Amino acid sequence: MKKKFGALLSVGLAASVMLAGCGSDTSKEAKGGKDKKDFKVAMVTDVGGVDDKSFNQSAWEGLQRFGKENGLAKDRNYKYLQSQSASDYQPNLQRLVRENYDLVYGIGYLMQADVQKVAKQKPDAHLALVDSVVENQKNVANILFKEQEGSFLVGLIAGSQTKTGKVGFIGGVTGPVIKRFENGFKAGVKTANPKAEVEVQYAEAFDKAEKGQQIANTFYDKGVDIIFPAAGATGNGVFTEAKNRAKNGKKVWVIGVDRDQYEEGLPEDVTLTSMVKKVDQAVFDVSKQTMDGKFPGGQVLNFGLKENGVGISSHKDHVTDKALKLVEEYKQKIIKGEVKVPGTDAEFKNFKVK
Repeated sequence: MKKKFGALLSVGLAASVMLAGCGSDTSKEAKGGKDKKDFKVAMVTDVGGVDDKSFNQSAWEGLQRFGKENGLAKDRNYKYLQSQSASDYQPNLQRLVRENYDLVYGIGYLMQADVQKVAKQKPDAHLALVDSVVENQKNVANILFKEQEGSFLVGLIAGSQTKTGKVGFIGGVTGPVIKRFENGFKAGVKTANPKAEVEVQYAEAFDKAEKGQQIANTFYDKGVDIIFPAAGATGNGVFTEAKNRAKNGKKVWVIGVDRDQYEEGLPEDVTLTSMVKKVDQAVFDVSKQTMDGKFPGGQVLNFGLKENGVGISSHKDHVTDKALKLVEEYKQKIIKGEVKVPGTDAEFKNFKVK
């Protein structure tokens, strides 16, 4: 499938400057003359739920910050609908469109087909899809991340700091997005420690904490001492298993995902670091553009290290100076294009350490 990529969109300061330039000093939108206080934006979660302490929660945090900073009323101007199963995706999207929300987000690549159907049914609606692309649809903004780049950095840390020479990756549902997490992580581990072993298993669910705990139990029993789960709420079970073991005097580590998951490792302090995927900032930026009459419909916005869209968390107390030096070295190499991090199985197979 060929993807037509639009201009890359920066996150953070660069995005703020750009967005400020797009806006207006008045309280009206750039298009249509609608009062910004009447702007309405909402999101539909995937099955992990809004309190998954990961992907969905990060998106909701971005939407809440956008609403508060722009003086919007919660539940009237900004809200979320939670999906209990995949069959809820399309009805939830349709409901928000019927309620005349100016922008509706589908959070997660599992919603790709449903966003596409609703976009075709309602060509005047503005939708945004996180982690996948709806092609040839001008009323959909597509938000992607270079998860492999952030995962590579935490892979460097895991490879540098494993004491057993064994680390693990637990994926949610097999697909291109989670494969980017997996392959970037493996490449980072092997770059830092070519002899390290990487155990990989998929739970095939984003909402099964008990499955995540079960896989983590198996991994830790095999001698794995650091696990990186990219599995939504399923990953919460990995933290549970690590904390249970720490209570019994066996220290093992978890690397958080999507947002800073330092607190998930407390009180046993089992979070080594986190791979931060700034879904919150992307949601904030696209919402701001849309409110200012600059909806990026039909574009693919791709957030990587260069765009400050992925990285590692500010909690680095347990990361060694040696590992942090390696992270900074490779971060610059990736940004400069000197290292291309693999995002697929085929790319990983051909990956050579530089």
